[in-house]
Amino acid sequence: MTRDSAAAKALYGCQALILAGGSGTRLWPYSRTLLPKQLLALTGTATMLQQTAARALEVFAPADVWVVTNEEQFFEVRGQVAGVDPDLEAQVLAEPMRRNTLPAILLGMERVAARDPEALVAVFPSDHLIHKPGVWHEALGRGAALARQGWFVTFGVVPDKPETGYGYIERGAELGDDCFEVARFVEKPDLDTARRFLAGGLHFWNSGMFIFQVRAFLEAVERFQPELAAWWAARGREPLARGYAALPDVSVDYGIMEHVARQAVVRADFGWDDLGSWEALYRLGAKDAAGNVVQGDVLAMDCKDSLLLSRGGKLACVELDGLIVVQTRDATLICPKDKVQRVKDVVERLRAEQSRLVEAHVTVRRPWGSYTVLEEGPHYKIKRIEVLPGARLSLQKHHHRSEHWVVISGTAQVQVDDREILLYENQSVDIPKTALHRLGNPGKVPVEIIEIQSGPYLEEDDIVRFDDVYGRAPREAGPQDDA
Repeated sequence: MTRDSAAAKALYGCQALILAGGSGTRLWPYSRTLLPKQLLALTGTATMLQQTAARALEVFAPADVWVVTNEEQFFEVRGQVAGVDPDLEAQVLAEPMRRNTLPAILLGMERVAARDPEALVAVFPSDHLIHKPGVWHEALGRGAALARQGWFVTFGVVPDKPETGYGYIERGAELGDDCFEVARFVEKPDLDTARRFLAGGLHFWNSGMFIFQVRAFLEAVERFQPELAAWWAARGREPLARGYAALPDVSVDYGIMEHVARQAVVRADFGWDDLGSWEALYRLGAKDAAGNVVQGDVLAMDCKDSLLLSRGGKLACVELDGLIVVQTRDATLICPKDKVQRVKDVVERLRAEQSRLVEAHVTVRRPWGSYTVLEEGPHYKIKRIEVLPGARLSLQKHHHRSEHWVVISGTAQVQVDDREILLYENQSVDIPKTALHRLGNPGKVPVEIIEIQSGPYLEEDDIVRFDDVYGRAPREAGPQDDA
């Protein structure tokens, strides 16, 4: 399919919003807050976000596709979509903080409405698989036809098992062309209820995809979510972060779709999967003769029907049956395949313990490159830092730590207070506490340094930023994000 297809013509006057700000807790420990599942390549070389963007570009022009993420993931998202189409880089919008799908859609709606207040909007999660893109295109066309008649349209996936991890849609009266009124939305059910839904044939899985009119959507927000409507009306008169911080954390399903009168669902048999659990990765993965899905440096002896993944060294498994085993450099998950929904409970427990394992991997990507924590202990931390060619970190200082940098490859441009020097392999420099400093790469190959931090407090929020080439505005006071 291309943008000249029948589906694209049916979607004329429609713009797309891709929501790319989720945290993907059910795929921990691969998925973390700073690098969630939509930013990972789980089913090939392209990430979930890149697959979603490429699919959208089959029927939408780049100028009609908007991607909404949050500030923490903004540069990673922008880089990934630029790899799909360079014109998409300018189409990425950032929430100041996470506020669920309804505020995120409203944030994107500002750009959509500015282009065409009479437009239709198609909303897509960024972390779903579509195995039958041609059928997906055709379903979008049917949904757009209903949306033009004032319906709020969602897409219902025909269930093939009693799934407790998805919300459901109960279909009502037929509207023709395999479309139905929505009788009701159903929260994630227990197993017995899910079995009844599967046997009854009246329920679809809620795909989380929608199409509606801009004007109708904004009118619904004003009617059913007055707090959000008030922010929308005043959004240009105060800083975005201040107003956004006061918004309720509410989903578009709960905040709008469950309240509007004209709800429709399109039967969607386009091979949908949200890769919402490790069981899904097992189900879709290539299996060996014993029924195992094996990825990475894994030694499997007499194992069967298991998912065995390693991104953190040798993983040796002996006589495992029906298990999920996922290893990274800093965490390992082991659970039965039929208990994968409990991974979210693991993440909640770790979050309650304020564990950094929820937030980031040992390697953290930044707009200028990446850093990897090699070792840490009381009063010290050792990192490997890679700075991309032509990139540089912010001009900054630390209140509680000093640093020692050793260049291991490339040429580093270093500023310490008023002094600026070039450092080559095996050369080093000391960064005293409170000194203004900056690291850059003036060359054409990546620069790698080893950074040794020492001091009473070594967390990433001990940064005061004074200047930044990536547009991350300095704050007036207080701790800031990492470099």
